[in-house]
Amino acid sequence: MFSRFLLIFCLALASVVAFAADEHDLTLALDARQAALWEKATEATMALRYNDALKYAKELRAENKGLGCILEGVVRISIYDDKGDTASLHHAGRSLEKCEASGLWDALRRFEIGYVQGETGHSVKGAMTTRSAAKAFEDSKELEARTFFAIYAYYIDKSFSWVPFKSDNRAEYLSVLDSASKVSGRFWPLFLTPLVWMHYDKEDYATGLKLAERGLARAPGNPVMLQIKADMLYRLKRYDEAARIYEESAAAYLERTGASIRYWCSVLNLIRIHNDAGRKEKAAEWRAKLDNPKYRALEKWMPGSLMDDLNKRDLI
Repeated sequence: MFSRFLLIFCLALASVVAFAADEHDLTLALDARQAALWEKATEATMALRYNDALKYAKELRAENKGLGCILEGVVRISIYDDKGDTASLHHAGRSLEKCEASGLWDALRRFEIGYVQGETGHSVKGAMTTRSAAKAFEDSKELEARTFFAIYAYYIDKSFSWVPFKSDNRAEYLSVLDSASKVSGRFWPLFLTPLVWMHYDKEDYATGLKLAERGLARAPGNPVMLQIKADMLYRLKRYDEAARIYEESAAAYLERTGASIRYWCSVLNLIRIHNDAGRKEKAAEWRAKLDNPKYRALEKWMPGSLMDDLNKRDLI
């Protein structure tokens, strides 16, 4: 749920499949009106104005059925990521399977399908789908297209970094992601989020924090980006700041969505934050909240890395 890069990481073990495309297919360019509709949908999505975002997708669909269909899928995945609405995720998957597109737009469609497959328990299938989609972007000269490939290629190079004389272009891919996340009006959240987690994976939490704050400057108050910021603060051992964000996040999600996925993620994070800050009683108070059938019903949707950490340390 939290980062699409985890799915892409699995692709490092996949076999190599060549992709060939005509030059005219290697573009994500749109005319001015269609590009503006996509940007408006992205802006509305990050501001949690999901009805507006879906309206823009519908307008785009009237002009370009396939692209509007893909945009709707992207918006619905974002609704799931924020509100924990699994029905929205399944809806996105079914819709994306039917979207008709060609060239790099079909690659983007498959990129999103791969994410849905991974989130719904089909990790191997999702990994292969995402891999084939990412490879389609490799030969494009467009920054946005190269950035989708960079997300995939970063983890391939990471996986084989131990091999002698194997090239390692991770610094280049980080640079591509950084540049695209600054200038792309359409896809900046899809670029910035994996960039943050790449730095997290490198234990460069200070850079991850700066990137999360960049995202919040562009989408003030976005609850997903706030939780990402809190994750960086936790790793920097700024426990009070991290706890404050997660406690506010838990209260906000409980009011807005009920005991949803991100509410429980807040609870789980607060257990380890307070524990590591030496506040054992406070950690126990949050742990007690897990004795709830609503949590048990959603436990399988919790991030694997978070659950592994908590279980390894006997915190839950």
